Amino acid sequence: MLLTVLLTSVLAGALGLWAAWYAVRGRPVLFKQLVGGAAVELALLAQTVVALVAGAGGHGPEEPWTFWGYLITALFLLPVAAVWAMTDRTRTSSVALLVVCVAILAMQARVWQLWTA
Repeated sequence: MLLTVLLTSVLAGALGLWAAWYAVRGRPVLFKQLVGGAAVELALLAQTVVALVAGAGGHGPEEPWTFWGYLITALFLLPVAAVWAMTDRTRTSSVALLVVCVAILAMQARVWQLWTA
């Protein structure tokens, strides 16, 4: 689980920095950034599979409802940000992507806390 949390956090952090750079410059999200978002989404899906397999083996988190709540919410954030970015072609789309990346980073920290509790 640690590997998927680290991978997801690094990817979300890098995408967040990229989005912050574009927000400061007043530019909207690029399609390349959405491809980066897809990479974060794939890492989240891999994390979900790892958690399912570990849970089936009897190694689940102490608070499964909270854990799965964070994980499933994180899965839905990036598609919402992508739709926002494609409909709003202003600087606000970069800010929205940045906020989503920060939220995913916070959720990854909480997922790790719940997993190791």
